[in-house]
Amino acid sequence: MKPIVGITCQYNDIISKDRFDVKSSYADSLAAAGAVPVIIPIIDNKEDISRYFDMIHGIVFTGGSDISPLFYGENPLKHTDQICHKRDQMEFRLLETALERKVPILGICRGQQIINIAFGGTLYQDIPSQVPNSYGHVSLSTMRDGYHEIDIMKDGYLYEIFQRDRLIVNSLHHQGIKDLGHNLKVVAKSNDGIIEGIQSTDGSQVYGVQFHPENLTYKHGEFLKIFEYFINML
Repeated sequence: MKPIVGITCQYNDIISKDRFDVKSSYADSLAAAGAVPVIIPIIDNKEDISRYFDMIHGIVFTGGSDISPLFYGENPLKHTDQICHKRDQMEFRLLETALERKVPILGICRGQQIINIAFGGTLYQDIPSQVPNSYGHVSLSTMRDGYHEIDIMKDGYLYEIFQRDRLIVNSLHHQGIKDLGHNLKVVAKSNDGIIEGIQSTDGSQVYGVQFHPENLTYKHGEFLKIFEYFINML
């Protein structure tokens, strides 16, 4: 049987109508890699949240709005202005439960960042204003193609997947990992030093990328290997 993989979603309030949103590319990529994707809506009941894990075999934390810096002991800078507290709280509960249940985790963009915070790390709230000489990290027009290079460390899962020490990836983020969380290691960086890939070192199956492989899979099939690698862990 195909494994079932949960996908987190964004909470939006548009024209006084509450709604949950998630890009179809996550489901498309997981389905193409051999999983059954299931969207997890944002709810408040902690006991009900844990019941998702009676059904799913893995979970993908997706991209989206900024994470409140209050979770890592900072107040928001002026550039941190798109915060969804309901989503933050829900995803930290999901991540905690996934670790307790030993369910494999894949974090993409914001998803990598929330993993890092949950493991005790911090973020750059705004890379352009906080990282001197940083390169471009926001390019909506090239999401299905490459935008900048990343260097891949040979002791990480991305090198195991691609057998290469450099990749060209897309990019759509103004935040990124600052202080690395406990029991995590860096497996990829951009040329300006921004962390582009992480994985856990404590025996848990936790993986993260700062770029968006789910968009790249449409035109660059090799990025489907990230999802296949993850599904093979389930």
